[in-house]
Amino acid sequence: MDLTPKQIVAELDKYIIGQSDAKKAVAVALRNRYRRSMLTKEQMEEITPKNIIMKGPTGVGKTEIARRLAKLVKAPFIKVEATKYTEVGYVGRDVESMIRDLTECAVRLVKEEKVLAVNERAKKIVDEKIINALINLRKADKGETPEEIFRQNIIDGYKKGYYDNEMIEIEVTDVPKPMELTPGGPEISVGNIFGDMFGKKKKKKRVSVKDASKMMIAEEAEKMIDNDSVNAEAVRRAENDGIIFIDEIDKIAGKTERNGADVSREGVQRDILPIVEGSTVMTKYGAVKTDYILFIAAGAFHISKVSDLIPELQGRFPVLVELNSLTKDDFVRILTTPQNAVTLQYKTLLSVDKVDIEFTSDAIEEIALIAEEANLTSEDIGARRLHTVMENLLEDVSFSAGENTETVKVVIDKEFVINKLGVPNKDKDLKKYIL
Repeated sequence: MDLTPKQIVAELDKYIIGQSDAKKAVAVALRNRYRRSMLTKEQMEEITPKNIIMKGPTGVGKTEIARRLAKLVKAPFIKVEATKYTEVGYVGRDVESMIRDLTECAVRLVKEEKVLAVNERAKKIVDEKIINALINLRKADKGETPEEIFRQNIIDGYKKGYYDNEMIEIEVTDVPKPMELTPGGPEISVGNIFGDMFGKKKKKKRVSVKDASKMMIAEEAEKMIDNDSVNAEAVRRAENDGIIFIDEIDKIAGKTERNGADVSREGVQRDILPIVEGSTVMTKYGAVKTDYILFIAAGAFHISKVSDLIPELQGRFPVLVELNSLTKDDFVRILTTPQNAVTLQYKTLLSVDKVDIEFTSDAIEEIALIAEEANLTSEDIGARRLHTVMENLLEDVSFSAGENTETVKVVIDKEFVINKLGVPNKDKDLKKYIL
């Protein structure tokens, strides 16, 4: 998708409030990928992505910006925590596993696309098999009805969903349960190893027509896909379009003693360095080069500073953007503007129990003020504070819902908010909004 940086920012604005500097940085990084793809092969090899460090408190949109960015262009994306990795030689996850996880994500994306492309063909084959099974099952009901009319009646009934709950016996591939041989390590299915050598084992299963259709379409589509081409395309996408979001990078910054839980933070940084710098990692789908993967690191950096990271690693993240704490105005916009606004989520949820909630503008102002005050007087957890405030506000409404036979309208105004939550400016006891 060849979106301009301004168009990318406009798309991100639909879901994330503020943080224009961070949005601009990721938009430029994404556009540079498109620009690079338009160059000659020789020129492409010389240009590597400019990795980004996002500095800012929790809950201000660091992860969401990276996630939405990847979703926008259907790029392979994974989020990892730097604290999960240990230095080589210690028990735990090694940093190369992030590349293997990214490749798995790329394989899943490519496979979904290929399955979608052959879905109609697979469905026709499966429909024919299920119709034949239903005809055999209902032969006793045929009576004097001619064969063609009987078959057509079954086909019509199947298409209209009359037989969705009818139980039929089907043969499916037996997928052995994978075993994790080492904590945090790759899952290996011993059954799959022998299955590939001696052919896949089948088993009979009795399921409803509706479930049988889903299972058989997935299996039929799998047969139509060339796994070698899927794997090759997935490796190419992981290498050229992959985005890895390394969260909590500040937790491995700074020098520590080699003991206890903080086992050589600097060692983890040095292990991450070649991955970010550009190396080749072996995966079960083939060798993956990390030179052109975009890395976005993020951290609050309350205790440590970006400058506490080892110089070599700092040099591999040339773009530093600072995300700001959310203000009352930001909270008002978060509550009303995005397509997945918090107020809209609660409105949709409670509509299931015939409760029609309406938030007045002064109520939204008051909720935003309470969230801001709570963040200022205790830990700043950003937009996540809104969920705590909203849960407290709508506790009674949510508890009483579900007993109505007709739709009940509930208006949440400023008075309702003050009665339920109090006035934050006057009474600074905000404990109930603090997690």
